[in-house]
Amino acid sequence: MKLDQLRGQLAYQGILLGGVTLLTGAALAMADRATEADISAAKQRDMQQSLAQVLPGQYDNDLLKDTVKLPGPDGEVTVYRARKAGQVAAVVFQVQGNGYAGPVVSMLGVDRDGRILGVRVIQHKETPGLGDKVEPAKGKWIFDFDGKSLAGTPADKFAVKKDGGVFDQFAGATITPRAVVKAVKGGLDFFAAHRDEITGG
Repeated sequence: MKLDQLRGQLAYQGILLGGVTLLTGAALAMADRATEADISAAKQRDMQQSLAQVLPGQYDNDLLKDTVKLPGPDGEVTVYRARKAGQVAAVVFQVQGNGYAGPVVSMLGVDRDGRILGVRVIQHKETPGLGDKVEPAKGKWIFDFDGKSLAGTPADKFAVKKDGGVFDQFAGATITPRAVVKAVKGGLDFFAAHRDEITGG
């Protein structure tokens, strides 16, 4: 094969490859745009379900649109506010602790007086059969937070029993409940520190 013919074939293959790459990129961009609204709607539904689990009752506003962002110990915190008759009656925000296998992320619902309305773990990588007992489907432990507050539970008692607190730990898995309890306590401290900003006084 002559050198000129080889060069021609290489140039043709390069152009063909470039064309295929452009078409593929265009197809992916179109697919991304076409599914963007569906993905956004699915995320909103997931967030609404998470909020509803830790925020019992009926409220007058759209929590996804009534938010305030405040600086937290690990970065910016988005606080979702629930109103009744125009007044902030309760709030929900994420808290996070370090579990055995990584971050344990929870949603924390608190009324305007700082009393816990509910806690749900929404993300974790803890050991199945041990650390995953923080999930309501695997046990009732997470419901022990309901009704607790800093006013009713001394700060040194807001811990697992192994550390002198009031919350049970799991047999063979103390790290996970300890992480959740610490995160929830931190969430209550955050709410207390920013209560006026969050509730409007």
